[in-house]
Amino acid sequence: MSWDVRPSSAADVEAVAELRAVVLKADLERLGRYDEQRVRQRLRDGFDPACTQVIEVDGRFAGCVALRPADDAHWLEHFYLAPHLQGSGIGSGVLRRLLEQCDRDGTLVRLNVLQGSPARRLYERHGFALESEDPVDVFMVRTPA
Repeated sequence: MSWDVRPSSAADVEAVAELRAVVLKADLERLGRYDEQRVRQRLRDGFDPACTQVIEVDGRFAGCVALRPADDAHWLEHFYLAPHLQGSGIGSGVLRRLLEQCDRDGTLVRLNVLQGSPARRLYERHGFALESEDPVDVFMVRTPA
């Protein structure tokens, strides 16, 4: 499988919202927070095509990732990959590419992940450390290498 990323556009919002609902469903249900409409609307409300890249595998939509600049860091957000592609190394490759750029720029990166999500292990393997947590979210930070 070959993968690449491309800039997103406003036309990508519904595909991304649907993927978010699929990817987060099990974790949100486990936490008692799944709402079929809200999970999609929160993405629509926060979608910024200027900060988002679409992940394509063999030329087809497979996921997305956003890197949103903030005052003291960049926030890694909306990192979703189609379930059948998870564990294939694509997510690690995408994350590595983003973090290499942040390292060159000397940029701190923050993110939050749902409590109990297997994605946390991916982030830990790439140098993210626990910053704080609450009953729903785990907040992590990575200093530039």
